[in-house]
Amino acid sequence: QVQLVESGGGLVQTGCSLRLSCTASGRTSIMGWFRQAPGKEREFVAAITWTGGTNYADSAKGRFTISRDNAKTTVYLQMNSLKPEDTAVYSCAARRFDTVRRTTQENYEYWGQGTQVTVSS
Repeated sequence: QVQLVESGGGLVQTGCSLRLSCTASGRTSIMGWFRQAPGKEREFVAAITWTGGTNYADSAKGRFTISRDNAKTTVYLQMNSLKPEDTAVYSCAARRFDTVRRTTQENYEYWGQGTQVTVSS
């Protein structure tokens, strides 16, 4: 069983930046971020593979960057130019083996507890 621990959420103003971190207690192949805004379905944000391949939601492209540390146990989500519509609970997710379906939440085995990101206008 792999545990994921997230940090880095908070309250910021429009246009500001935040960096989320998620540390896994064991080896994982893919690590990703999803988010859920109030009253909405959880949606994919970004994912990164063991070898550094990345996927981004259209809403994240150009503003968010996902990366992984050298030990491959911690994933970061650098979020720039934040907008009020980015307000959500951001959850880290991971799976042990690679898959092409990296944007689908059902394909992830492990989940963090979530961290709140609030962007004020």
